Amino acid sequence: MEPGPGATQPSVIRRSAHLLRLLAAREPEGATTTLLATSAAIPRPTAHRLLSALQEEGLVERDNSTAAWHLGPECFLLGAAATTRHDITPAARAAVLRLARETGESAFFSIRRGDETVCVLREDGSFPIRSHVLHEGIRFPLGVASAGLAILALMPESRREAYLARTDLVPAYGEEHSASALRKRIAATRELGFAVNPGLIVVGSWGLGAAVFDAHGQPYGALSITGIEARLAPPRQAELGRLLLEAAHSLTAKATAGPESRPPA
Repeated sequence: MEPGPGATQPSVIRRSAHLLRLLAAREPEGATTTLLATSAAIPRPTAHRLLSALQEEGLVERDNSTAAWHLGPECFLLGAAATTRHDITPAARAAVLRLARETGESAFFSIRRGDETVCVLREDGSFPIRSHVLHEGIRFPLGVASAGLAILALMPESRREAYLARTDLVPAYGEEHSASALRKRIAATRELGFAVNPGLIVVGSWGLGAAVFDAHGQPYGALSITGIEARLAPPRQAELGRLLLEAAHSLTAKATAGPESRPPA
């Protein structure tokens, strides 16, 4: 008896969704067919066939001058329709804007999607030196970058340990992201209340992150700020952490409030 469709390999839908997520992480530069195929671990002809089908539906488009693929207009329309159910960006955007103004650093809001965080909002502060590690659409595994560390640290222990057991971040991010190293930073995050990334992705670019919780008390997102070491290291770090936690607590309250307690739109 032959296995059913998708029994031994990802389905067409799953592969297509993976390509769309990879493209979202690479905007606005886009990505070539070869790069997408390599990142998705699929043959180049397969990637090209899937991208061509997505292009016919308006979900992706190709820049003929660079051969790079980009998200298409249909993605924008689908996203706009989805905001009626999933959008908390008005409250999140206000929090990000306030953090950028008060700290002078670049501020972000990221959400958890499976075993990753996705940056959905960015606002640059007034300080002239800025970090470009994060941008809208970029994804990192949980435990990488301050937002992902803040979320991982405050997940239930059983789920956190299951994630650490099945995930090997060392090949992509180095020994500082081994399970044992992450457990140490998780403990420090739980003690401080906020996460610290001391330049582990890009040397000299530090990040602080604080988790935002849903109505079930689970961390589903995080507010974060990035900047150069001199501005995010102690002693200023304590004050920045306090501002982050205040903003995260406020956003949690707004996200978990029932319809009757929310202000009219």
